Amino acid sequence: MFNKILVANRGEIAIRVMRACREMDITTVAVYSEADSNALFAKYADEAHYIGLPPASQSYLRIDRILDIAEETGAEAVHPGYGFLAENPDFARECERMGIVFIGPSSDSIESAGSKITARKTMEKAKVPVVPGISAEIEDPESAIDAAQGLGYPVIVKASAGGGGIGMKVAYNDSELADAIHSTRAVAKSTFGDPTIFMEKYLHQPRHIEFQVLADSHHNTIHLNERECSIQRRHQKLIEESPSPVMTGELREEMGAAAVRATEAIDYTNAGTVEFIYSDGDFYFLEMNTRLQVEHPITEMVTGVDIVRKQIAIAAGERLVMEQDDIGINGWAIECRINAEDPLNDFAPSPGRITRYRSPGGPGIRVDSGVHTGYTISPFYDSMVSKLISWGEQRVEAIERMRRALYEYIIVGVTTNIPFHKAVLRNPHFMRAELSTHFIDDFGISEQVADVVEQEKEKGATLASALGVDDRKVAAITAAVRTYMDSSAQITDD
Repeated sequence: MFNKILVANRGEIAIRVMRACREMDITTVAVYSEADSNALFAKYADEAHYIGLPPASQSYLRIDRILDIAEETGAEAVHPGYGFLAENPDFARECERMGIVFIGPSSDSIESAGSKITARKTMEKAKVPVVPGISAEIEDPESAIDAAQGLGYPVIVKASAGGGGIGMKVAYNDSELADAIHSTRAVAKSTFGDPTIFMEKYLHQPRHIEFQVLADSHHNTIHLNERECSIQRRHQKLIEESPSPVMTGELREEMGAAAVRATEAIDYTNAGTVEFIYSDGDFYFLEMNTRLQVEHPITEMVTGVDIVRKQIAIAAGERLVMEQDDIGINGWAIECRINAEDPLNDFAPSPGRITRYRSPGGPGIRVDSGVHTGYTISPFYDSMVSKLISWGEQRVEAIERMRRALYEYIIVGVTTNIPFHKAVLRNPHFMRAELSTHFIDDFGISEQVADVVEQEKEKGATLASALGVDDRKVAAITAAVRTYMDSSAQITDD
């Protein structure tokens, strides 16, 4: 086992990895930018080293500087978390060259999965269903239009590199397809440095279902069941749950086996996620994420498997001590991503200083966070405040506990998307698990968010009046009223 691990990330995921290391009696090294000099993760680590100025290109993306620090501190391994360098094959390759263990798959596996075109071809050979489309680069609009007419509109144009839905465009006719090819190619080149694009059939009312996989270096591969990630905005996940409400035992067995085949097809080791699109009773391979997922806690909650500890153990050469039959499902878990962004202003980031903070608790609640009262949400990085997770014996109990936790959550000083989550969890279509990646638009969630915000303003004004507070403080109380205690007006720091 390792003695020291460098965590090449920041925020809540850095703390999550460091917690696992502390349990395993492994010393941790943090790297931080100037913007994160007072961040909680840098204080939590056993030692912390300055890495550069914001933005990430001058700090968290500096492969040379990160590995210099790993060498200087004697770190035997590097955990990349998610984002930043987590799916960068050059980073993994440089670790391999220097004899530093990359806690994740090999650089070759990352590269194989990183190109969506290559991944499609690999999955076809492994008999994993893929979305109808073209497993080749789009070179000119004319040939793409001919192919789209054969597939039938609508179609979706994607970048072969990168992820997160960046640059994706849906086209419903020849003219829109020509525009989509031009815009997606431009975004792919500017964002990922690779203008390669391809095209797939756009499926009706798709659900996004992914399978968590674990694979060791001794040719043992298992899956940890599925997560439903259909509540999205612009292809960015916002609410996830496990298990999927649409899943049956037979479908789980079939999709899980496909996920294992996909994992083995690229000689994969460590933790990863195979993502599928499910539509009209059929499922198709979407992509493979060669890293820890943001939403991994819900899988941990229902399986009892600590995925980060497994990552570290696998990277150290240990065998998986569990088999597929050992993996069960205990209850139901839901995760809400709490971000500092304004859901009434097109989810614009809301950087700033958190002046009051109290996280929820109680039965079945887990909060993965890296913030505190006085913490500043930086404009240079992702606006995530925390991941709020609820667990219940049944889906309805997990929803009820999440509603209660959202009610208890106090965050003052920045605007958050908590009203969005409240609106979704109150929506009758969500309660009935009528989910798709179009959920937000199909069921008017934006209007419902506005209603939630208006109701909270009214409650805030009522509370302020009852307390005899002057108008200048009404706004602050309104922001905190989501979770005020019935018998007290005192807002307590946590």
